[in-house]
Amino acid sequence: MKNGQLITIQNLIKDYPVGRGFFRALNDINLTIGEGEFAGLVGPSGSGKTTLLNIVGSLDVPTKGEAKVLGQSIGSLSTRQSANLRNHSLGFIFQTYNLLSVYTVFENVELPLLLLKIGKDERRKLVNQALEWVGLVDKIKSRPPQLSGGECQRVSIARAMVKSPKIVLADEPTANLDAKNSHNILQTMEKLNQDLKTTFIFATHDDKVIQYLHRKISLEDGRVVNDEQITKQ
Repeated sequence: MKNGQLITIQNLIKDYPVGRGFFRALNDINLTIGEGEFAGLVGPSGSGKTTLLNIVGSLDVPTKGEAKVLGQSIGSLSTRQSANLRNHSLGFIFQTYNLLSVYTVFENVELPLLLLKIGKDERRKLVNQALEWVGLVDKIKSRPPQLSGGECQRVSIARAMVKSPKIVLADEPTANLDAKNSHNILQTMEKLNQDLKTTFIFATHDDKVIQYLHRKISLEDGRVVNDEQITKQ
């Protein structure tokens, strides 16, 4: 892994079988993403942004080419190695929150630490810290059905951040939120990016998300058509 480069993608192609042929979801993608970036894969439905996010997250593999994440080639990892990469180094934020309704806020955020076999006292410390980051310490004993949509998404951010991952992948994280909650969520993620130097990568077509990005990578029909740094005032 080159200094500061967390993700390197070279000549990446992703095909899916369709009938007797195939659908090319990604076509010759070349990208590098560095430490501490706040970047978005931007494009309409079908542009390939979620497919690319899934490959970076080791939830899918390239058909051709290479995607290296933290020095590991996604296409050559075993199922166990992919799981280890996700468990130790990647955080995920989904548009549907993916919280367990029968678990408390504390228990939902604690789940990634249980997978890492971290001791009880250390888990409590890390969960409390993550909930402080997102301003939800007072909801620690609540369950998701008792929370607003914005609060649920903040719990999912805490769950993604609790293990201090190198990279957080967010797939349309504001899709189910109103404008006020969307801005609150994005401001929370932007502050975590600035304070902890965590790399955030979004897949989105939401203008509310796009205005917060520091780098906008535009996809169309499976290709990168523009890649620009955005200077903030």
